[in-house]
Amino acid sequence: MSINGPTSVFGALPLGSVSGASKPTETLKPSGAEGPSFGQRVNDALDNVANAQSNAAQSAKDYETGKTDDIASVMIEQQVASLGFQMTLQVRNKALNAYRDIMNMPV
Repeated sequence: MSINGPTSVFGALPLGSVSGASKPTETLKPSGAEGPSFGQRVNDALDNVANAQSNAAQSAKDYETGKTDDIASVMIEQQVASLGFQMTLQVRNKALNAYRDIMNMPV
């Protein structure tokens, strides 16, 4: 068995013979339009969780009073609200752990 180089095994060009490849001449710069800040994104996420919880509470109230008889949608909204709250709690826990790690670093 003979090994003639990477071209015989992989069926590609030899490693050193890539033509047309050049170093980039243009650097990309961020555009003037910036997205929302981190704080704004956190506030939006908390608002979404609060809205999901209020929607779940309202749908449960509607089911209890007989305005709706679709228990499946009520349970789905309850689960969406629960998952949103659990996610928020986990993000908070991770942020607190990161803060504690930073504060415990030696200077």
